[in-house]
Amino acid sequence: MELRHLHYFRTVATELHFGRAAARLFIAQPPLSRQIKELETELGVLLFTRSNKRVALTDAGRYFLKEVEAVFARLEESKNVVRQIHQAESGELKIGYISSVYQSRLADVLLDLRGIYPFIRTSLFEMPTVTQIQALEQGRLDVGILRAPVHSAQLHIQTLFFDPFMVVVPVTTKLVDPDEIAEYIKNRPFIFFNKSYAPHFNDKLLEICERMGFAPEIVHEVNNTHSILQLVEAGLGVTILPASLQRQYHYLKVNFIPLNDIPVHTEVLLAYKETNKNAALRWFIENF
Repeated sequence: MELRHLHYFRTVATELHFGRAAARLFIAQPPLSRQIKELETELGVLLFTRSNKRVALTDAGRYFLKEVEAVFARLEESKNVVRQIHQAESGELKIGYISSVYQSRLADVLLDLRGIYPFIRTSLFEMPTVTQIQALEQGRLDVGILRAPVHSAQLHIQTLFFDPFMVVVPVTTKLVDPDEIAEYIKNRPFIFFNKSYAPHFNDKLLEICERMGFAPEIVHEVNNTHSILQLVEAGLGVTILPASLQRQYHYLKVNFIPLNDIPVHTEVLLAYKETNKNAALRWFIENF
């Protein structure tokens, strides 16, 4: 039994007419009849009942048609998989992200990506913006989720959103009035990112504090957002961080207080090389 026998059988079973089936297959009717007869002989069953006026499937023929349709469906699926592999729609997608990104959103997008490209393996790398830029330029990352500024002629930049800043204090601290907030935090030790790790964040912190009339005393330097917030929760100091983190770390015992009168924000971006034609990367960019 060869694949052509199954193809011929399916066509006759669809048309229920040897003449029309032969025309669809671009062969003469007698050779088609011989191929069907060979198939029936090999199976040891009649697949069709034939008369001068009509052709009909037998019970065995109807069952065999379902099985043949399943074979061709599986073959088509295999062809699609092979094309995906050939078109680099499988393999690895390397994604960089900053610790302050809302990771639940990233997880949701990766779940959807898995449904579209089931053979893609995703690798996630938590990196500061400066390190991500270098990795993207060198091809060690396919895409980065980072914060502006991104000074690189090699990378294409796409804005995701603008993120204002909020003061973060232990949950026991109740502050509402803006003047009261400034007075409270200027006399408290600050917990913040190391300047070499996140220079842009450091500049933003200084700008905000200058607008509030003081210079912060950074006592604890940490390179991870979660660790900064845990130290605040423990009562070791205060910090100023992007507002989007409030949703991500809602379970920590800290208060996020808006800075409504200070219009300083940070821009969250996607960065990638436009020369990278990976289809899964394109999908990720369009859907994040």
